[in-house]
Amino acid sequence: GGERKAVEGAGAAADDLANAQSTFMLEMTEAAQILHSASAQSLVLMDEIGRGTSTFDGLALAAGIAAQLHDRTKAFTLFATHYFELTEFPATHHGAVNMHVSATESGRDIVFLHEMQPGPASKSYGIQVARLAGMPAAVVNHARQALDALEAQQTQTRAQVDLFAPPPATEAPEVSAVESALAALDPDAMSPREALDALYTLRKLNARDRH
Repeated sequence: GGERKAVEGAGAAADDLANAQSTFMLEMTEAAQILHSASAQSLVLMDEIGRGTSTFDGLALAAGIAAQLHDRTKAFTLFATHYFELTEFPATHHGAVNMHVSATESGRDIVFLHEMQPGPASKSYGIQVARLAGMPAAVVNHARQALDALEAQQTQTRAQVDLFAPPPATEAPEVSAVESALAALDPDAMSPREALDALYTLRKLNARDRH
């Protein structure tokens, strides 16, 4: 609820060849700017974050960005993704919901109904869309066979991974002897001679810590 004071968006972009920036780099730059500037009063639009890199890299980044927007930024966000694994997000994040654009199949044909329905999409229609776009039949058939093999392999090897778990708390770094000695010093109460002696002591401790 409430008035949206800013609209932030990241999605498809063309390569910036003049500045030697890839589409993925531009996408990550846009996403970083959004995460730094968006607030609870923002409307954030994320379109297919994570393309242009490996599947696992892209999925992991998309999961992290979604969690950041939900847990910290708390902006109203529309997050379009092709990563089916991200549809598990609402199960662990209150207020998040899945929506999909409905479609119907007739044989190998597909018709998009342009209606938003609750819940995740039941499947991907990439190969059907490629066929409608005029992709050669040999390519479409090859893609179907490859997809069947990949899906079978994924079913056999899929592991339960919590993509949205917060990173583990890092342990406080061990305090060095130099840091301990430095923290114990009171410069205002030291004479010039004591300060010089303390400096030599710190140098000795630093040399010892390096060995």
